[in-house]
Amino acid sequence: MENIFLSSIFENGGLHKSVSGRSVEEVFKSICNTIKLPKGLSANELYDALCARESINTTAVGNGIAIPHSKTPIVADSEDQQIAICYLKEPLDMNAPDGRKVFVMFLILSSNVHFHQQMIVQLAALFKRSDFRKALEAHSDLKTLTSFIN
Repeated sequence: MENIFLSSIFENGGLHKSVSGRSVEEVFKSICNTIKLPKGLSANELYDALCARESINTTAVGNGIAIPHSKTPIVADSEDQQIAICYLKEPLDMNAPDGRKVFVMFLILSSNVHFHQQMIVQLAALFKRSDFRKALEAHSDLKTLTSFIN
């Protein structure tokens, strides 16, 4: 079983502040043009994959958080897997289960389903922690956010 080091996956994706956009599509476009893309993946391919997945159902999970991702693995090499943390310039209504507008996105780029599922489980555990959610609301930096990972 692969061991996921979430802090290094966060570092691979980086933290991005003031991501602009007034719609989900505009935010996704901004993210795709901002993050460091793995080799072999274009901004347009990622954008199309994110929009296709979002059209099925919202990736907003509540508490102002969304986890956009593609329906299928999108990176070829496991070394290119990442989670980009993106603070939005303006909160966005994404039809979250709790009705709260999204202010932060954790964009997952994975190379296989098993790895993707493990990342979701680890993120869910973090999102349950009120101290982590408070750090997100304060738009904390990457070092602060990774300090919550056991």
